Amino acid sequence: MKLGKKFLWVIGKFKYVIVIVGGILIITVLGENSMLQRYRHARQIAELEEEIEKQDMRFQQDSIRLEEMERNPEEVRRIAREKYFMKASDEDIYVLSDEIKDKNDYAPVK
Repeated sequence: MKLGKKFLWVIGKFKYVIVIVGGILIITVLGENSMLQRYRHARQIAELEEEIEKQDMRFQQDSIRLEEMERNPEEVRRIAREKYFMKASDEDIYVLSDEIKDKNDYAPVK
C-alpha cells in the first residue's frame, strides 16, 4: 500500500510537469502534425519542387524542338533516322553496337 500512496503523491506533486512534458512530447514527436512530420513534409515538398523545375526545363526544350520540327520538315527526317532508324527506300542502315554477343546467341543453321 505504501508504494501506491507514494506513487500517487509523486504524480500529484509533479502533475503540471508531467502534463507539460507530455504535451511537448506530443507536439514534437508524436501525432500527425508533429514537428518531425512537418520536417518530412518540407523535405518532400522541396524534392517535388525540384522535380517540377526539371520537368519545366524539359517541357521548354521539347517545345523548342517541336517548333523546329513544325518549321523544318528536314528536322523530322533527321530525328526519324537518328532515333527510330527509319530509312529512305534507296538506302541501307548499318547499326554498330559496342555490345559483345555470346556464342550461344546465334541459332544453328539447318
